[in-house]
Amino acid sequence: MNKDLRILVVEPNPERVREIVDSLNNAGWSDVKAVAQISALERTVRDFAPDIVLIDLTNPDRDMLEHISHATETSKRAVALFVDQTDEDLTQAALLAGVSAYVVDGLKMDRIKPVLQTAIARFKMMRQMQAELNAAKQALEDRKTIDRAKGILMRQRNLSEDEAYSLLRKTAMGQNRKVIDVASALVTAADLLS
Repeated sequence: MNKDLRILVVEPNPERVREIVDSLNNAGWSDVKAVAQISALERTVRDFAPDIVLIDLTNPDRDMLEHISHATETSKRAVALFVDQTDEDLTQAALLAGVSAYVVDGLKMDRIKPVLQTAIARFKMMRQMQAELNAAKQALEDRKTIDRAKGILMRQRNLSEDEAYSLLRKTAMGQNRKVIDVASALVTAADLLS
């Protein structure tokens, strides 16, 4: 478990903040900052740059969930949201907003450590899945560009598909570039000339 995490706690009750900070310290996390108001969240996230945001709310609504998602930049950090009550729509909205852990029945001090560990693990998993999805999308786009470049070479030079690809590869190697870079330049040039 990473003990160097920066944790931001959002809790309006000062006594409750002390309990939460003590629980986090007992779990081994010492770099903790607290804010009392959701309205201060965006500025504090920007200034403190936490790894995880722990928010204790009684009764959130959709607007508040959207604000939390925007202010905490859920794509950049884990967010654990503790609520006293919810319904199916709010639960779904919280997950769509990128909340890493959505815990109903309030914040219990004995659950902080496992919930934060779960939120961090889920956040890392979701980030890894997003990175893999982005890489797959990029690979598909690259493949389409290379196929277009091969098509251009096949038409203009009367080459087979294998010969067109070999020419792209040979050119890329000769220029110390990637095949996709050569293919992109060829497609761009062809688009300009057409």
